[in-house]
Amino acid sequence: MSDSVYQLFARFFIFYLPLLFSLCVHEWAHAWVASLKGDNLARDEGRLSLNPVVHADLLGTVFLPLLSIFTGLPVFGWAKPVPVNPSVLADPKNDLFWIAFAGPLSNFCLSLIGTVLLIVLYILSGTLGLYVEILGLTLEAFIYINLLLGFFNLIPLHPLDGGKVLARFLPVEWNWRLEQWETYTSFILIALFVTGGFSYLIFPAYWLSVQLIAFARFFA
Repeated sequence: MSDSVYQLFARFFIFYLPLLFSLCVHEWAHAWVASLKGDNLARDEGRLSLNPVVHADLLGTVFLPLLSIFTGLPVFGWAKPVPVNPSVLADPKNDLFWIAFAGPLSNFCLSLIGTVLLIVLYILSGTLGLYVEILGLTLEAFIYINLLLGFFNLIPLHPLDGGKVLARFLPVEWNWRLEQWETYTSFILIALFVTGGFSYLIFPAYWLSVQLIAFARFFA
């Protein structure tokens, strides 16, 4: 196997698989909390699942992440949004807040779980031999990807989760207007991505991942 093919397989394993799993957990968390709040729409559509097929968005889950694998760009993506029926919620304003917040919260929890697994890996490093390096890199990528997904989705703009989280603290009319501007805010997000504005988002995710990884390496 040539070095280039090996590198592609390595990037696929280290970056894409953790991203795919993290996206599935993110959407599952939305569906699970919605079900707890009495909205079974996502469950009835099969979204209360960790199966990547039911959450996959052709562009955000397949095309762009795999393109980044082949081009060497940072791996990032998104999944198909979970459907929510506010009309069946007992307390729509608060319930929608928790349904929206569940996604980013799940990513932050995964980053902590990844840190614990990395600590266990370093403690057992003497018995795992050559597998330590590849597993360590995968867990480090897993920690960073989940922090990035968590911070990204908390940007207080629709259609991101952060827009719905912010809605909990806004007057109904203000939030209605923000929802009407969703198309424009989507362009703002694209512009931020193109112009490098997301570097301000990447920094806290990167900084915190470095701290967690350094803490885990203390046990090496």
